[in-house]
Amino acid sequence: MTWTAASAPLGRRRITVSDRRTYGAYGVLVLADTNGPDPQPGQFYMLAAVERWGGGADERPFLPRALSVLRAEPGRAHFMLEDVGPGTDRLLELAVGDDVWLLGPLGQGFQPPEEGRRAILCGGGVGTAPLAILEDALRAAGTASVALLGFRDAPHAQGAALLGDPRVATDDGSVGHHGRVTELLSAELDADPHAVVYSCGPPPMLEAVRAICEARGVPAQLALESGMACGFGACYGCVVPTRDGSYIRVCVDGPVVDADRLDTALVAGAGH
Repeated sequence: MTWTAASAPLGRRRITVSDRRTYGAYGVLVLADTNGPDPQPGQFYMLAAVERWGGGADERPFLPRALSVLRAEPGRAHFMLEDVGPGTDRLLELAVGDDVWLLGPLGQGFQPPEEGRRAILCGGGVGTAPLAILEDALRAAGTASVALLGFRDAPHAQGAALLGDPRVATDDGSVGHHGRVTELLSAELDADPHAVVYSCGPPPMLEAVRAICEARGVPAQLALESGMACGFGACYGCVVPTRDGSYIRVCVDGPVVDADRLDTALVAGAGH
């Protein structure tokens, strides 16, 4: 069984915010995307507010923000955001009824586990987003999975509610395991390494996941984070090196990449 990446229609679409929700430090926008194809888990979209998308009358407009799809349902797409700068701040200001420019789904997503391996989902912060839609797809396919999520503190850990019964680690110990989510991953793989690891989060966390899996011979699929300008490979702004000396564009060859293609996951800039 494989999942085929959906191809985005040409051109961006003007769509409407149909709902918005809050999970502690995170906001979720639900967009009424009635004309777009169903995304594959791990794909992303480029989003920009229709109104006031820029720093002011005398300043350049913001680039669209690349966001992993959190969840998809007929005619609607969900996105998880954290306020980390002016672009995400503007998106989080949007209210129900406001309009958004959307391009997507884009990129290559996750593939289901093979050889009877179980699925381990390991995420950090807004890297929770693509793991939620992945969990939905695995459940629909009858594939067992376990979710391990890491957050900074209790307000951020409220994002764990977006997945079903995950195990949680926090840096300050306020919720769940006191420490890094990769410590939970190591323990899980030591107990049963016959698994495929799916991971998304900040580059240092992804590099730790890559190293843990490499040391145990466990396959892993990493959703890389990178600053993106266009989303469809034209600008070469998200190029990263691979183990064989070549390069890939995160937006078209990823964002999901097999971990064994990389010497290091410390290859990306701003998150998506």
